[in-house]
Amino acid sequence: MRARPITAEVPAPPRLATRPEELLPELAEVSAALFRATGGQAVPRSTIGLVHLRAGQIVGNTYLTVLHTGLLRKAGVSEERITAVSSWQDATYFSGAERAALALLEAVLQPSAHGERVPDELYAQVSEYYDEKALVALITVIGQVTFFIPLALIAKPVPGRSFADPWV
Repeated sequence: MRARPITAEVPAPPRLATRPEELLPELAEVSAALFRATGGQAVPRSTIGLVHLRAGQIVGNTYLTVLHTGLLRKAGVSEERITAVSSWQDATYFSGAERAALALLEAVLQPSAHGERVPDELYAQVSEYYDEKALVALITVIGQVTFFIPLALIAKPVPGRSFADPWV
């Protein structure tokens, strides 16, 4: 595989010509079920959006980053908070609960140089902000975005297109 020069423009069309849910209709059902499971108010929608945006940033996917940035804007999240997600550790814009959620996501998605990805200390910190129901919802939020990461990375939907129509 040849490396693309960093100054080269990235081709715009997606790799898949057909929408994934047309090929596997069950994907729409899975997506809807995950949305219902995480939408029960146990974790605020803004926190879910921040976690999803950070996941897109971690895996380096423009489609997910643009999608979740746009959704956060539509939800009224400030530009400062959206911009600071990539450097949340030292930003003053996030609550303790949001920081805990972002730390948990990063622990799940990034290898640990010190062994266990989610050590007991991190679990204890997250548990200070989330009861068991909310913790399961947060785990599902992380699972929700990580479920779609391979599709975004491999199929390359077009960034900036509607979530319902990124394939054309």
